[in-house]
Amino acid sequence: MKYYILDLSPHNSLVKYLVDQGFRIFIASWRNPTAEDRDMGMADYLDAVGEAMDAVGEIVPDQKFTPSAIAWGGTLLAAKAAQMARDGDDRLATLTRFATQTDFEDPGELQLFVSESEVSYLENMMWDQGYLDTKQMAGAFQLLRSSDLIWSHCVHEYLMGRRQEMFDLMAWNADATRMPYKLHSEYLRHIFLNNELAEGQYRVGGKPVAISDIDVPVFCVSTTSDHVASSRSVYKLHLLADTDVTFVLASGGHNAGIVSEPGHESRTYRIRTTREDESFLGPDVWCAASRKHNGSWWSAMVTWLSERSGGEVKPPAMGAKGSRYKPVDDAPSSYVFQR
Repeated sequence: MKYYILDLSPHNSLVKYLVDQGFRIFIASWRNPTAEDRDMGMADYLDAVGEAMDAVGEIVPDQKFTPSAIAWGGTLLAAKAAQMARDGDDRLATLTRFATQTDFEDPGELQLFVSESEVSYLENMMWDQGYLDTKQMAGAFQLLRSSDLIWSHCVHEYLMGRRQEMFDLMAWNADATRMPYKLHSEYLRHIFLNNELAEGQYRVGGKPVAISDIDVPVFCVSTTSDHVASSRSVYKLHLLADTDVTFVLASGGHNAGIVSEPGHESRTYRIRTTREDESFLGPDVWCAASRKHNGSWWSAMVTWLSERSGGEVKPPAMGAKGSRYKPVDDAPSSYVFQR
């Protein structure tokens, strides 16, 4: 989906919240692919993540940083972080992931739509148009939560004549994105069906990568009602990572559980750090051993990041002398006009 899920409105923007706490934020806004991009695959997107990191490194030199990603982006980021660890690239300080899976052996409800026959059908369809269409992608997610995303609208709007007013998260959900043919096919076959990333068989740059090579602390957020990335599947990161993992289980679903700004007393979260040398705890045992808190998990992440960050640094302004990165126009720039 579109990058601004973490920057919807001033009152529920995780980006603004972190900036207000003194963190410098960079966002990679992916272009919406067309048929001309049909042959862009996982390798191209992994290279793009590397290019974004290179840009950050030039703008804020000699500083380590924390890459963050949500949903499928977190899976891509895990592969990139494993590649960096394998190749001795030590620019990462920590790693944060939101509602994202790494092990797809038991991916939850989404496996209803991903089988060998379904993938072959999608590949044939994408071959003709060069990408996975927005309606095709959105339709699958709507079926996962048909009672909320399909039937409730039918009841309220068509039967009762009560049209729901548009709000920011609903508008974002309607602003779907496409995926190139090659990228989507490789993701479904290599990562989802064959589970190669979790099993240490996925190859980046011609050599396999292993999640266990990642040696920086990880902050991993899952939600109790996630219909896309089930909490038990996300929790399997504990079996793969050979580092400290701070796991958060927040109330809410795939989107609303992440866009969970302070001020909602009905929201809760559990948090616990599993140290590198600790024995594995099953998800139910972890839940019993974790501490429950009321409110937003955002404040817990700020505490976690602050404890693992250096002192305050004033980076050079964008477009400073000698920099090749010049401002194009004010945020959110012309990206929002792309369809």
